[in-house]
Amino acid sequence: MVVGGVRGAAVALALAGLGHTLWNGLVEPGTALAFGALIACGELARRDTRGARDIRGAHDTRGARDTRAAQDAGEAREAGDAQGGRDTRAAAPDDRQPAPLASAGALAYALLGPDAAAPTHHGVLQIVTVVVAAALAGIVPHIARGRAPTADHLARRVLTVAFAAACFQPLYNSGRLEQGIGQGPYLVLYLLLLLGLTALCDAVLAAALAAARTGWPYGPLLRDELRAQLGIGSAICATGVAMALGVAVAGLWALPVFCVPLLLTQLSFHRIAAIRTTYRQTITSLARATEIAGYTRPGHSRRVAVLSCAVGRELGLSERELTVLEYAALMHDIGQLSLVDPVRAGATAGLPPAEARRIAALGGEVARQSGVPAEVAVIVERQADPYREQPALARIVRAVNAYEDLLGGTRHPGGPLAALEQLRLGTGRDYQPEVVECLARVLARGGRDRVVPVPPG
Repeated sequence: MVVGGVRGAAVALALAGLGHTLWNGLVEPGTALAFGALIACGELARRDTRGARDIRGAHDTRGARDTRAAQDAGEAREAGDAQGGRDTRAAAPDDRQPAPLASAGALAYALLGPDAAAPTHHGVLQIVTVVVAAALAGIVPHIARGRAPTADHLARRVLTVAFAAACFQPLYNSGRLEQGIGQGPYLVLYLLLLLGLTALCDAVLAAALAAARTGWPYGPLLRDELRAQLGIGSAICATGVAMALGVAVAGLWALPVFCVPLLLTQLSFHRIAAIRTTYRQTITSLARATEIAGYTRPGHSRRVAVLSCAVGRELGLSERELTVLEYAALMHDIGQLSLVDPVRAGATAGLPPAEARRIAALGGEVARQSGVPAEVAVIVERQADPYREQPALARIVRAVNAYEDLLGGTRHPGGPLAALEQLRLGTGRDYQPEVVECLARVLARGGRDRVVPVPPG
């Protein structure tokens, strides 16, 4: 419903802009062409963020599935991860703004007043038309390669640019902006305030679309979107203001000059994303060592990571906490490599507490030697402790790992429901009740086949 409403509003605005422009003609075509070319080039240079999915992407718009279904989804996408998968954070800053130059150019056109001291007269509907036409022209090559960006990005761009233009262009064209604010520092402050509201609008839309697609809690998604605006979002807003003010003084020649800082920023973000991808691939390969050596069942660590991230989302964890949780879940069994005799089926949930803690401590030491963040190693080594003594993320890993071990064993022929009931019996000491119930809710939303019903009470 939310996705359809946002897309419908964007399409209605685009059609209205197209009709208005065809009827009245293009005002200042040279300026429109220059900004359109900038937006199209920005779309052409966009970074492909859909070539591979992350672990959390296994839980799609229909909600999280049972660990078996999550494993199927994850393994189907694993080849893409190995070729340069995206950041595990479902909406990392570079994913939220895959075409920052195009976004900055669109904002600059929406906030454009004079052009080399000559007044302009383009309105909101023409701005929407130019932005949509240029964006569509820029994504044609991506469509030809089968890597078209999602429609939500374009819909958000249309709505946020229309919002910024509606707050600026009527005041400028009527002369009230110059009368009330003038052309000095107050104009810059007004533009910055307007861009702050525009960024807030974009974050609200992005979080609403993500919540509608995934079913994840809206609050943490909005918090992560707002935090992301402090990164590449700030660079986009600052570049948009600089472009609009530069064109007002120097004309259209200011556009290529002000593009350079944002292009360098975009390059830096791409390099950071590449480093994160390599780092994640290294951790994934290390985690699979237990499977290759025969200590755990194939796909066990990935299934635990998939379901742990889904539970973390349900509990409202931030993106950074989810990344730490994912790494710890992938490496939670790494301590078994020190064992002479493998645990039967790799299921550590049924081991005596002292033995389970010994294996976890060994795993924490291996994790520290591998160079992962210290908090990841702490979660790995504390996962076998009573939940009241554990860090919050370790409680998730322990409960999900126990569920996966029970489901993969032979002690519960009743399947997922019996495994969940076993976890509920251990909530007095071993498993945090809130985590277990959250796990039950996540599983209960997962499709028709492997649904785990949540009993009353």
